[in-house]
Amino acid sequence: MSSGAKVTVAGAGALGLAAALALAEAGCAVTVCDPAPEFSGASGVAAGMLAPVFETLLDAGDPRDLALLLAARDLWPGLAAQAGVALDRSGAVAVGAETWLAGVRAGMTGLGLHGADLGRTMLGSLAPGLDEAFDVGVMTREDWRLEPRQALAALRRAAAAAGVAFRGEAVTARGDADWLVAATGAAPGLAPELAHLTPIKGQILRFADVRGGGVSLRGEGAYAVPGGDGLAVGATMEPGLTDTRIEPGALKPLVEAAGRLFPSLAGATFQAAAGVRAATPDGLPLVGASMERGVLVAAGARRNGWLLAPLVAQIIAACATGRDPGPYAARLDPQRFDSETA
Repeated sequence: MSSGAKVTVAGAGALGLAAALALAEAGCAVTVCDPAPEFSGASGVAAGMLAPVFETLLDAGDPRDLALLLAARDLWPGLAAQAGVALDRSGAVAVGAETWLAGVRAGMTGLGLHGADLGRTMLGSLAPGLDEAFDVGVMTREDWRLEPRQALAALRRAAAAAGVAFRGEAVTARGDADWLVAATGAAPGLAPELAHLTPIKGQILRFADVRGGGVSLRGEGAYAVPGGDGLAVGATMEPGLTDTRIEPGALKPLVEAAGRLFPSLAGATFQAAAGVRAATPDGLPLVGASMERGVLVAAGARRNGWLLAPLVAQIIAACATGRDPGPYAARLDPQRFDSETA
């Protein structure tokens, strides 16, 4: 289809907003629909890690997909400059027991990467207050971060400036649009491929009075990410749950992990938030044309919604305008699970 298509984007999270901006820049007439308040979805609750390396190593990612994740991250400087999103490229550091760190180092070597060992002095400088029991850490410069709420607001402003309209309502059908982009996570009904998604509830802690230093920390079973609204410690992974209620019992391991990383956090006041992600069986999102006529899918990025947003946007805009969607589109094809079982 030529540019100038009328497109409705269902969902105003990271994927939906990035896709809307790319579609508008490609000449489409775009409307974003989302009934939820700003910042209330998983994209606003997230810690904002753009972490191709540690997500691959520590979250059971497929090493074969690292190139895809790195390619997505490498699109971020352009999107950030276009939309006014602040990127922090200071890196991330893994801290933990020596046997665990040995596995991290081996994993990085297996990926063709080299992690830098940091001694106690450097760790103390980068992460003030870190427990002194952590006398060594392994750093990668490949993992970046952003401020989720600032990024959502910036993407929304940039999209509006590009002519995107916004409506605070749910979408149930394509209507008179040429294309409907389903960027609603695991919400059913807009595309049959969304049936392959599993909702995953994630709860996260924020310690508003703690900044946490200059790098993201990845520990055994938890992460700690500094930000303008405090140190974020997370996150639970609760498959099958779709509510955003705060469950103290589920938070207990995070509270304990926070205290192990930063002793000053033991007993400290925190705020908790919850969001619902969506995940596919292979951990990569559904991106591209649905079997439902006129529907494009951009959903199911699991913990990597922010990381993958610019790549997802690029593929969606290409599909809507008849351009080449690039080398990673086949890997993210929304119909890949249906073709496996056909």
